Amino acid sequence: MTADKEKTGIRAVAKLSGVSTATVSRALNNPQSVSEDLRARIQQVIDETGYVPHGMARALSSNRTRTIGAIIPTIDNAMFARGIESLQKFLSSRGYMLILSTNGYDIDVELEQARNLISRGVDGLILRGDCHHQALRDLLTARSVPFINVGIYNPNQPHPSIGVDNEAAAHRAMTHLIDLGHRRIGVVSALQRNNDRASARIRGFRRALAEQGLTLPEEWHLEVRYTLDDAREAARQILMGRSVPTAIACGNDVLAYGVMLEAERRGLTVPADISVVGFDDLEWSRHLRPSLTTLHIPTDLTWKGAGEYILARLDGHKVPNHYEVDYALVVRESTAPPTKNGR
Repeated sequence: MTADKEKTGIRAVAKLSGVSTATVSRALNNPQSVSEDLRARIQQVIDETGYVPHGMARALSSNRTRTIGAIIPTIDNAMFARGIESLQKFLSSRGYMLILSTNGYDIDVELEQARNLISRGVDGLILRGDCHHQALRDLLTARSVPFINVGIYNPNQPHPSIGVDNEAAAHRAMTHLIDLGHRRIGVVSALQRNNDRASARIRGFRRALAEQGLTLPEEWHLEVRYTLDDAREAARQILMGRSVPTAIACGNDVLAYGVMLEAERRGLTVPADISVVGFDDLEWSRHLRPSLTTLHIPTDLTWKGAGEYILARLDGHKVPNHYEVDYALVVRESTAPPTKNGR
């Protein structure tokens, strides 16, 4: 099969595929509306002819650009990378493209990024957490742009959400340490500014302690950026004190890695001298020695679910506004009962 790739249009693709132009259009704009065999046949013709659908024409005919925007705090966090990969794979399977922006946990930057994405015609928007400018929510409502907050479950708010109950999950992690017999427990968490997930996890940690009549001394709780260096510095400050905890609960796995590295550098053994628990269950967590006890969060399913929600809204379906994602405590080698000497 040969064709002039510069001149190949939808009519030529339809003729070579043995279908109508309307069928080709449906296969491109709504892949689920045609059979898998037919979609494969049309795609083969497209691949062989080099036909590229004109984006503006498709947008005018369908009143959609078939693009979804997502704004995340950073691409440095492995959890975000895994989630975005899952989201992009799902959207691609439905004929949509993902446009990604970052805001560095700055809601002013997020508002500007959202304006830029909307001006470029994104059909829907996926946001991280629920710390946003009211102006952003007003803009999305005025433009009728469907959106969802990822990484949280907050059914008491009117804004759509999908994620775990961060407070409950953190409460479970801290309860694990308490059940092992730890009474002197520190916390290394993410910065709370514009980060409702971090704030919820801290509330969960503190609630579990308070239920057992325990407190979190100020010097045993440090907030840092999601980096190994900052986590190590936090652990260094906690472990250099005159009184030190027997366990440290961390706001995510990267922070836990930093705490474990610093403990080892100071000649301590995990978990014999100090127990460490993380949050997220990143890939490296099960490969470390000792392997990390952590909360498993199904990041892939969460971000894919966000994409499914947006596309369902675009297709006119009435769907629930809030989706709670299950979590599970994964007990590995980094936690154990405290030693008799209280270290």
